[in-house]
Amino acid sequence: MRRDSIFYKLFQQSPTLLFDLLATPPANASRYRFDSVAVKEPKFEIDGVFLPPETDSTGIVYFCEVQFQKDERLYERLFGEAFLYFYRNRERYSDWQAVVIYPTRSMEQSDSHPYRSLLNSDQVHRVYLNELGGIRELPLGIALMVLTIVSEEQAPVEARHLLERAQQEVSEPEASRAIINTIATIIVYKFTNLSRQEVEAMLGMRLEESRVYREAKEEGRIEGRIEGQLEGRQQEAANLVVRILLHRFGELSDELRGRISNLPLSVLEDLSEALLDFSSLDDLSAWLAAH
Repeated sequence: MRRDSIFYKLFQQSPTLLFDLLATPPANASRYRFDSVAVKEPKFEIDGVFLPPETDSTGIVYFCEVQFQKDERLYERLFGEAFLYFYRNRERYSDWQAVVIYPTRSMEQSDSHPYRSLLNSDQVHRVYLNELGGIRELPLGIALMVLTIVSEEQAPVEARHLLERAQQEVSEPEASRAIINTIATIIVYKFTNLSRQEVEAMLGMRLEESRVYREAKEEGRIEGRIEGQLEGRQQEAANLVVRILLHRFGELSDELRGRISNLPLSVLEDLSEALLDFSSLDDLSAWLAAH
């Protein structure tokens, strides 16, 4: 389940949602916009950045990372990208902060010692969704985030409850419709094996044939095809991963090919999902070293 895309859709719909997670949000939080930015030399693509209003002379830039997989080089990448972007845009911003959203503490990078001063400062905020409290007691926007981590057994009941809350608490029709579509999208991601009619019966509502719905089903089909390949022989799964890497990066050393070919099926399955977030072969080498 590609939860990061759900979170980024949430942030696009309501950029102020990030600041609901922070104890001290900026005074102009309602005027921030959510975007992705590129940093050259070397080139980084930062997916989640909250930019202050351009009308402000200076402001704070917020970097956001949604991390639902173990990444033993997360903080190296996050702080490297953040520092380089801030350096390139120093005249625009007076300060920076970073927010990392984890499902649980177990997903955090194991060795964070080199970054202890940053992680223990007021510039870096680590949010663990399973520690935010009961989903029904949380503000609606944050409850949507927590819905992504509830069990499949609990998800339908909580989704229906959130649908009722959206209809009761949100008076603006367009905003209410966006929340309802987000809830439906989360459920579609969780239950990609169900038909549209089965999901509708689960939620007690008709689903719009929206772009978001189609994207969720298509991602589910893609992941299903990958999983289907991984159920075959180990070498076929390794070849599939190698082809994807060659398509993305154009080259792959014999050493890396050999290491991938020797991975067990369970690790290849993890790699097939993790590689979608790689920006270079260095990310691949770091991932292999960590696993």
